[in-house]
Amino acid sequence: MDWIRILTNAAGEIFAPATAAYALAAIGLNIHFGMTGLLNFGQAGFVLLGAYSYGISAIAGWPFWASILAAIGSALVFGVLLGIPTLKLRGDYLSIVTIAAAEIVRLVSRTTSLTWLTGGNSGLTKGDGYKDSFEALCPFPQGTTAIGPWEYDNCLSSSWWLRVCAWSAVAIGCFLVWLWMRSPWGRVLKGIREDEDAVRALGKNVYSYKMQALVLGGIGGAIAGIFYTMPSSIQADAMGRTMTFNIWTVLLLGGAATVFGPVLGSVLLWTVFMLVKSVLRDMDLGFITPTQSESFSWMLVGMTLMLLVIFRPQGILGDKKELAIDVR
Repeated sequence: MDWIRILTNAAGEIFAPATAAYALAAIGLNIHFGMTGLLNFGQAGFVLLGAYSYGISAIAGWPFWASILAAIGSALVFGVLLGIPTLKLRGDYLSIVTIAAAEIVRLVSRTTSLTWLTGGNSGLTKGDGYKDSFEALCPFPQGTTAIGPWEYDNCLSSSWWLRVCAWSAVAIGCFLVWLWMRSPWGRVLKGIREDEDAVRALGKNVYSYKMQALVLGGIGGAIAGIFYTMPSSIQADAMGRTMTFNIWTVLLLGGAATVFGPVLGSVLLWTVFMLVKSVLRDMDLGFITPTQSESFSWMLVGMTLMLLVIFRPQGILGDKKELAIDVR
């Protein structure tokens, strides 16, 4: 077993674009659940809309920043349309509606009648040119660069340029959450999370605050969708229910209602996942084949989520007095 290769691949997940994308999506979910108490199980819908809005507008020839605004705008519109009929619901009812809304978005985007726009089942691939405007902004020279044992292209596909931009967006997201948590607006959200009837009795428009939180968290998910799909392709099935549950695992692992919890959770989840998958592939086990190693690794992810909710619902960085999931 080549431990150097295994550990190098696992450590590479620490700064991978997908890890940053999940951290961003979890930061958005942290605004929903950690700050406001909204049980949103449709965060993947925001991720999908952000990815497709960026990709379609970029293919149409829009500049990079205009495509970013298109992704943000789609999240804003979806958040408002989703929030108007649902934000009066609480708990389980809200979670059911949000996961259904995300599935509707996924199924619509992959329908054959929209192949001319979304690519249907095949999605949008690199050949469609949606990455060109982003890669054109790369300030690094063409070619590859090795930093330690990791060597990537400077500008193309899963590049150093993509990593720098993705983790810069994560840093900005963490900074904004840190500011919001200490602002009067953030304290109102915390009050809604604890007892929205009490906040309503103080004269605050609870519905409006919930809508703002839903939209802002959704924008985080939309931007995450851009970085998540940039290394490969934009396909609807890659941003479905499984992604939502992975985002929840990231948030609960690191700790909801914390600034750096989503980042820590994403790094831990994908590093450990890659480590377990690589070890299982290299080990000669009689009860599992190398092709089954990824499925077995996902089983471990599910068990991790179950154990977290049962034994440490506040996560690694979370404070039990601040926030804990009610598992009764």
